[in-house]
Amino acid sequence: AAGHSHAGVCSVGASGAHCHAHIVTDDAAHPLASTTFSQGLTPADLHDAYKLPDIPSGEFSWNGQTLAIVDANDNPNATADLLAYRKQFSLPLCPGETIDCLFTKVNQKGAATPLPAKSVGWGQEIDLDIELAAATCPSCKILLVEATSATMTNLGIAVDAAVSLGATAVSNSYGGSEFSSEATTNAHYNHPGVAITVSSGDAGYGVEWPAASPYVTAVGGTTLVKNSKAPRGWSETAWSGAGSGCSRYMPRSIWQSPIGTCGRRMVADVSAVADPLSGVAVYDSFGSTSGNNWYVFGGTSVASPIIAGVYALARAANNTTITYAEFPYAHASGLFDVVSGRNGTCSTSLKPLCTGGTGYDGPTGLGTPNGLVGF
Repeated sequence: AAGHSHAGVCSVGASGAHCHAHIVTDDAAHPLASTTFSQGLTPADLHDAYKLPDIPSGEFSWNGQTLAIVDANDNPNATADLLAYRKQFSLPLCPGETIDCLFTKVNQKGAATPLPAKSVGWGQEIDLDIELAAATCPSCKILLVEATSATMTNLGIAVDAAVSLGATAVSNSYGGSEFSSEATTNAHYNHPGVAITVSSGDAGYGVEWPAASPYVTAVGGTTLVKNSKAPRGWSETAWSGAGSGCSRYMPRSIWQSPIGTCGRRMVADVSAVADPLSGVAVYDSFGSTSGNNWYVFGGTSVASPIIAGVYALARAANNTTITYAEFPYAHASGLFDVVSGRNGTCSTSLKPLCTGGTGYDGPTGLGTPNGLVGF
């Protein structure tokens, strides 16, 4: 996507949260779209870059894990769009080439009806999330929980509903400015035994909520490009837009070592591809007006469902509950360390919180998946 730009699809309003999806645009600031798939990272690319298990062939066979996506508002085309995506990339389907055995959509109370009001911006976020969840964990069941609106309270209630319906991993690709009473919504993300991932934000250096919650895995972002000269076959650097830093209010998690003058919760924990200009292919018919339904998306909205999917794969492979936020800190050797790039300017004592480097850094955390060991 060299030579292109990108734009957020959700406005930042007074409601409390905005989604972290960015759509790639052409030189005229229109979405880079096509009628058939032609650009963007594919499920096979992600499995190769992050050394994930091979994508299974044949009909869908559930691995026992339910991967939930929490977003606001409704995308009425979500089922059809996910089906089109899975068909394009030969991801397993249910008998009869449907997805009725693996995909469920509910409201924030966990009921099939009534669904929230429609929203194109959040609808695009929904397609991005459910498709990247499927790309990463093709044998997971996918549960979409649609909050009534993008308030922190409603989104938190939706997380609770996802867990109550059996989700073993929950991805949240949204955030907003930290606020002094944010601890009052912390309980929504405190679900022992369930992996809760939250995107770190797309505005560069700075911390958002709920990524700052000590109960979640805060997911930063990278630029990921193929590189035949690298042993891994890929090169990865910190993405300039990834959120990171030192929380204003949340205490430091005991598994994090303090950096400089920051004695509180640090963001991020781990990361995955997020740069829109090295973005992922997404199928979205709801936001399309011309039949050009294939887009390229980025933002830490991409990284959150990827990491949630990796947690689900790891849990299925090991048949154990390895879903706590601190797990990667004890298994950092199971990640690709991202050692370059930056997302802003910070004081000398806090430099690791805005600059990629050896070991832990803010924009990319401990690094990106190298198989399942780190999760």
